[in-house]
Amino acid sequence: MKKIILGVAIATLFISYQATAQSKKNQKVEVTIDLNVVKEDKVQVTVLAPTITEKEIVYNLPKIIPGTYSVDDYGKFIDDLKAMDSKGNELEVTKLDEDSWQIKNANKLSKVTYWVNDTFDIEGNGGFGKGVFSPAGTNIMEGKNFLINNHGFVGYFTNKKDLNYTLTITHPETLFGATSLVDTDSSTTSDVFSVARYNDLVDNPIMYSAPNYITFNVEGMEILFSVYSPTGTHTAKDLSADLEKCMRAQKKFLGPINSNKRYTVLLYLSDMNGKDAKGFGALEHNSSTSVVFPEMMPNAALGKQIIDVVSHEFFHIVTPLGVHSNEIHYFDFNDPKMSQHLWMYEGVTEYFANLFQVNQGLITEEAFYKRMIGKIKGSKRQNDTMPFTVMSENVLVSPYKDQYLNVYEKGALIGMCIDIIIREKSNGERGILDLMQKLTNEFGPLRPFNDKDLFAKITDLTYPEVGAFLNTYVAGPTPINYDDYFAKMGIAKTKIKKAVNPFINKKSAGITGGSNKEIKVKTNNDLSPFLTSLGLKGDDIISAINGTEYNLDQISELMTAAQKWNDGDAISMKIKRDGKEMTLSGKVTLAYEESEGYYNVDTSKVALKEAWLKK
Repeated sequence: MKKIILGVAIATLFISYQATAQSKKNQKVEVTIDLNVVKEDKVQVTVLAPTITEKEIVYNLPKIIPGTYSVDDYGKFIDDLKAMDSKGNELEVTKLDEDSWQIKNANKLSKVTYWVNDTFDIEGNGGFGKGVFSPAGTNIMEGKNFLINNHGFVGYFTNKKDLNYTLTITHPETLFGATSLVDTDSSTTSDVFSVARYNDLVDNPIMYSAPNYITFNVEGMEILFSVYSPTGTHTAKDLSADLEKCMRAQKKFLGPINSNKRYTVLLYLSDMNGKDAKGFGALEHNSSTSVVFPEMMPNAALGKQIIDVVSHEFFHIVTPLGVHSNEIHYFDFNDPKMSQHLWMYEGVTEYFANLFQVNQGLITEEAFYKRMIGKIKGSKRQNDTMPFTVMSENVLVSPYKDQYLNVYEKGALIGMCIDIIIREKSNGERGILDLMQKLTNEFGPLRPFNDKDLFAKITDLTYPEVGAFLNTYVAGPTPINYDDYFAKMGIAKTKIKKAVNPFINKKSAGITGGSNKEIKVKTNNDLSPFLTSLGLKGDDIISAINGTEYNLDQISELMTAAQKWNDGDAISMKIKRDGKEMTLSGKVTLAYEESEGYYNVDTSKVALKEAWLKK
């Protein structure tokens, strides 16, 4: 008898296991985006629904996404949404608002289909600053480029954001899909990506375009850099040197905080004509950054922008991607509750984006101080008595949303002041990077903190003085006297004599561009003491200095190199005058001007200042 009962029990368990496994298998959302068929500048999306037991269900596109802090209503770009049962019969659909559709008889739902318009079209029609911020937007350019920020193409069923998602994208064979997602389909015309939940799909943009990419490895992190340049002016290979230099410096600066194994940078370059992107900048993700700039930018200028912009976005892996509150972790795309701590998410990130450059020798100390002073001036143009925590928590509504840009100004300065306090109290041994490492260990990406508990936790991990600063200047209305914090590091405003660039006289450069990218000495111009003492004349063509050849493409490198010359250095210049080549030799003669700025004035604090900026 026992044997029979046991057999029945095992059979029952087996059937139950099969049913559970089958039910779990069905509990995923399968999405297909067809890039082969573009109609009226739109592509079709098909969503195979999971098992739904409710009589009614709502399908949503996001109203807002993390990192933008603006209401964009991605549902307004959706046309002709239909819901169907397994036999192809349409189910009743009611549009509730800009971003939500209610589906009746949802327990019979098999799939949802709709057509997606791209956001770049609106920017092109409306001009600068109108529409969705470009790096968070979408582009549909048949056969050429598709920028797929997934929140603009794929939605979610209410209360089902945590189901697995499988995304299949069919595309022309000529287009390469760049993303940090892993393609599990070996086909050259179809890509299949799987993620654990909807938030992970939103976190991974994809850009399809003709192959123009490069990969490189930075201390175990595989970097994919993909560029869309409509006229082919810029290539990933040409721009990769600046990106690689930037990311190597960032990895070295962060040390053990970053453990990413993959990172993707998507660079879309707008031709600025007609319906194209007009909002320039970048948007961060856990393992990628989407960037939009105008294609007309010169290569050198674009490279510098990449360093400044991508570095900010990459540092977001520390916060909020690595350390964040419940409001971020359980982000509600259609009814968001905002965190009080934009000073950390955006401010500390912006501070790191500047600090790492002086730390790794990419900019000088004076350049770093100048950037911070610029932020002080910018913050004073905002409401300097509005508590930052209050502004952050209410950033989506007036009058607080008008103060949002202060997260990059005063927010960064808050990070600087906290860094200085920790450096001073620890005799230079620790700083804000150490604090963020401790917060990462305490919480990390999967364990959010409570907004109201953060200041106390930071105080426990650092010093009472840090807690007092946070409560007085971040949660309170008191403006910060930044000179007090600079003074802790021996820095103050003063006037010094500073050498002028040897090619500049009275704020005017004595050289310009000639034909065939030549560097030409200007005519009808008071030349600098350096050019005059060396015997240069108007219309002379400079081709080489101290054995290094230069043309207009290297003008930035030449001006940077000249800035490092010292009075009396030997100089040899190869020129062309009236069609004849000749070499001029002599010594560097510099002019000086009195300059006011922030410099090290207290030599007793040099070691502390060095720890702050270089350790």
